[in-house]
Amino acid sequence: QLQASGGGLVQAGGSLRLSCAASGRTSSRYALGWFRQVPGKEREFVAAITWTGGSTDYADSLKGLFTISRDNAKNTVYLQMNSLKPEDTAVYYCAARVFLLVRTTAEVEYWGQGTQVTVSS
Repeated sequence: QLQASGGGLVQAGGSLRLSCAASGRTSSRYALGWFRQVPGKEREFVAAITWTGGSTDYADSLKGLFTISRDNAKNTVYLQMNSLKPEDTAVYYCAARVFLLVRTTAEVEYWGQGTQVTVSS
């Protein structure tokens, strides 16, 4: 299971940190990632991290703005989001895939429930 939290309302330019706690099968040896979705659009890749934390991947437009990290002792992945813009408003979902980095929705094996992020202008 993947349990996401940390969403909320923030002003443009602000920061938020999302958390996703993994349990069961998804708590070990799974690459974890984040996707986001706005109504009427496809779910899009945000960031991913290997189960060791040694490698990360980001959507090109988010490099340098968002940072993904994980704490395996807590079975938790984080997404630090800085310099937020209104266009970052979306429901953010955490995702898991065994071993390999995940970048497309087709590669995701497990989804968490979403957490709403709203950035006001």
